[in-house]
Amino acid sequence: MKQMLFAGLMSFLLIPLVWAGKADVINVQVKKVAKQTYNFAVTVRHKDENWKHYANRWEIVSLNGNILATRVLAHPHIHEQPFTRSLNNVKLPIRVKQVKIRALDIKHKSGGKEILVKLP
Repeated sequence: MKQMLFAGLMSFLLIPLVWAGKADVINVQVKKVAKQTYNFAVTVRHKDENWKHYANRWEIVSLNGNILATRVLAHPHIHEQPFTRSLNNVKLPIRVKQVKIRALDIKHKSGGKEILVKLP
């Protein structure tokens, strides 16, 4: 019985470690600047460790999964967490009314928290 309890407790404690390495989008601000043209400011949280494990981009994705735009993050943000980066003058198709914003890291790719945004 003690062994089962210990195993259950250990698996419960290890669950956060599995997800700790993925990049999360924690805030998105969108401003319409022209017809079908938007500025995005996206805040990402990720436990950047070094050049082999850091959040390296965020993407604007259509609801059917097409990548509409990408903001490349050129270096680790070890001492700046969370951090916000912008992508301006993003032209989106007229049929697009909502987008998902997702962040990716070099090691795990996607899989962290995404935010669904209704375009203004």
